Amino acid sequence: MVPIATPTPVVPPVVLVPRVTVQPVALCGRGMVQPGADGRLFNHFAYPDTPASALVDAPASLGGGSCKVHPAMLVDLGRLLAAADADPAVAGTLRAVSCHRSEALQRQTFCGGIGRDGSGSFTERAWASAPPGHSEHATGYVIDFGTSTSRACDAEACFAATPAGRWLRANAASFGFEMSFPAGNRQQVKWEPWHWRWVGTATAQAGAPVARGLFAEARTRFPAEPGVR
Repeated sequence: MVPIATPTPVVPPVVLVPRVTVQPVALCGRGMVQPGADGRLFNHFAYPDTPASALVDAPASLGGGSCKVHPAMLVDLGRLLAAADADPAVAGTLRAVSCHRSEALQRQTFCGGIGRDGSGSFTERAWASAPPGHSEHATGYVIDFGTSTSRACDAEACFAATPAGRWLRANAASFGFEMSFPAGNRQQVKWEPWHWRWVGTATAQAGAPVARGLFAEARTRFPAEPGVR
């Protein structure tokens, strides 16, 4: 009998994956802070600062000319506002509380919320406000909505219970907007029922691939609710 040769096992090559070095960040003039291994700083992902020259004015009905957004989202935003105006419960009441915020403005917003005497921690502040360089607002794809009928609920949890808040939850995803930070989110940041990012209604939609690319990790690891598929 001819012995059957035993095949030599194929050992896959060892692939060395380089470690990504996350550099410390200078924050609020209070020294250097080390992001986590995944690059997040106090649970917030890093985002690029879209230059003002690349942005456009949001529809005037959102209130004033201070709201700047990425042009890719303008058509869907217009469709969303038209649909809201067709609903008697919310017609003419949606407002923009905050749109694009530059990294410089985010620095003022974040650092200004820490006590002048040095009181308060970065961790406490980051629960409600992203550190500079780590805010979705810097991308130009985000709007903090408010309502003209309940100004006291602007950027407050009670916005969710307003007619505008309920309408957005039921309808915004149909226009490519999703709630970045739902209640009880595993990203461990504050529930923000007013904060909606645009990712387009479909991957093939003009401009959507870029927006979805920016938010890809956040959307995969910490899905929006309600979210856009």
